[in-house]
Amino acid sequence: MSGSNSSAPGSAAPEPVRLAVHAMQPPTLDAAARRTRSGRLQMALVLVVCAIPVIASYLTFYVFRPEGRTNYGELIAPQRPIPAELPLTDLQGASVKADSLKGQWLVVVVSAAACDARCEKYLWLQRQLRETLGREKERVDKVWLIADDAAPRTATLDAIRTNTEITVLRAPKAALSAWLVPAAGHALEDHVYIVDPLGNWMMREPVDPEPAKLKRDMDKLLRGSAGWDKPGR
Repeated sequence: MSGSNSSAPGSAAPEPVRLAVHAMQPPTLDAAARRTRSGRLQMALVLVVCAIPVIASYLTFYVFRPEGRTNYGELIAPQRPIPAELPLTDLQGASVKADSLKGQWLVVVVSAAACDARCEKYLWLQRQLRETLGREKERVDKVWLIADDAAPRTATLDAIRTNTEITVLRAPKAALSAWLVPAAGHALEDHVYIVDPLGNWMMREPVDPEPAKLKRDMDKLLRGSAGWDKPGR
């Protein structure tokens, strides 16, 4: 019937629809801490991956030496870091920090300024060794440490600087002897010393070394450090 209520007689009126709004909770401190820990873990993993080549090369040379592997020079164990207080000066008398020598492989010759026949032979060998390394020579520096206060001969300086640079520094012999040590029965001037890019004296070549065998040692060192050592300081 028109105008009548369509609900059944006696039925209750329908309940109104209610909408509930729930506010979202902000991230808890635990979630933020987990993200921080995760970021730190990822950073640590990246650092470990970058350090693996350095660690592996040093373990190979100083700890896990493969059987049958031979070195011409004597490996120094433990290595001997260059003393930060080593009193070095250039030929003009200006002080030079020992740490400035780090960053390159060093082939080191020690002698008096007069430079006897063995000294001249070693300086020539030093130069020839670097030149025979080809493109790897940019990872190697030549160092002549003069252990007295006399002036080096001009002819010697001119000869060793021809077509190539060399670092010539002075240091008291007593101070050098606290870092570099000759083999028993020999003098400090009797050897060629190899220093790694971290500033560690790590190899002593025999007296009057054979050029081919010295080069073989250097080739091995450069190959073993190729993953982490780059040219220049």
